[in-house]
Amino acid sequence: MIDAHSAGILPCQAIEDLIAQEAIGSLTPFDADQVQPASLDLRLAERAWRVRASFLPRGKRVKERLLDVSMHELDLTKGAVFERGCVYIAEVQERLALPGGVAARGNPKSSTGRVDVFVRLLTDYGAAFDDVAEGYEGPLYVEIAPQTFSVLARTGTRLNQLRLKRGLVPHLSTRDVGVDLSTGMVGFRGRRHAGVIDLDKEDGHDPRDFWEPLEARNGELLLDPNEFYILASKDDVVIPVLEAAEMTPIDPAVGEFRVHYAGFFDPGFGAEETLSKGSKGVLEVRSRETPFLLEDGQTVARLVYEPLTAQPQRLYGEGGSHYLRQGLKLSKHFRPWK
Repeated sequence: MIDAHSAGILPCQAIEDLIAQEAIGSLTPFDADQVQPASLDLRLAERAWRVRASFLPRGKRVKERLLDVSMHELDLTKGAVFERGCVYIAEVQERLALPGGVAARGNPKSSTGRVDVFVRLLTDYGAAFDDVAEGYEGPLYVEIAPQTFSVLARTGTRLNQLRLKRGLVPHLSTRDVGVDLSTGMVGFRGRRHAGVIDLDKEDGHDPRDFWEPLEARNGELLLDPNEFYILASKDDVVIPVLEAAEMTPIDPAVGEFRVHYAGFFDPGFGAEETLSKGSKGVLEVRSRETPFLLEDGQTVARLVYEPLTAQPQRLYGEGGSHYLRQGLKLSKHFRPWK
């Protein structure tokens, strides 16, 4: 059961308790691997809508607001292409009836962020993206806005995840994250006008059709305006087993870029027995309107560490992960770079 006396992120066994209590429900049975060490993967349902603008419900149900902005409906049971530069709203299979004291936060999965798909969680009456109010009862939706590549998704595709929390969760520590631009190939830049990426097809795309490899010169990399980059952290990252972390953007005053769509790091990331000091963090970087010269070691993001209410019964990487012991690595949709 959930420890009612501690504030923190809920581990996998507490999430499974909420599922057993029907505080987290689903239109279909849950998948065996859906619960992660400190988060729950969310799955697309059967319908999505192309909308003319992003919105927040702000005191209304999502479906009420869709009446004002919807352009046409997509049937996800047959698969549908979400085109870059367009905005969509999709139903999620999971729904919530959270007990008092329990809230949640959504975030794109690593594989979603690495193909530059902007995904944000919506709830009925919500006044902010990704935040789920304490005790929320109702359906979930996601806003989907591909930026660089058009993508193919279908019912069951997992684009984002839910982290559940009890109470006012304290920040245990923060750590600045620098970028590695030291030697050799240091990153990739997304190719515009590439083909469609099937989000359920692992190792099924030739990376050369979608990415341009990059080398730094004298420890520097020029970011072109409105381009998307995959880079790696300068230092290795380790997440202790009793903590979880979230990568957050830094103050935009320090540079004309942002690290793309802050990401969750599960407990145990980089702490596998075969690792001596951790694992690289992959950075999804989008430049803004002005060219910017990025330097080796320059701070581009910040890791915020938060406590768990209990040690999870499973840690990151147990049972395998595409990103286990990762270095500079593209998303799971692409074959290894050769």
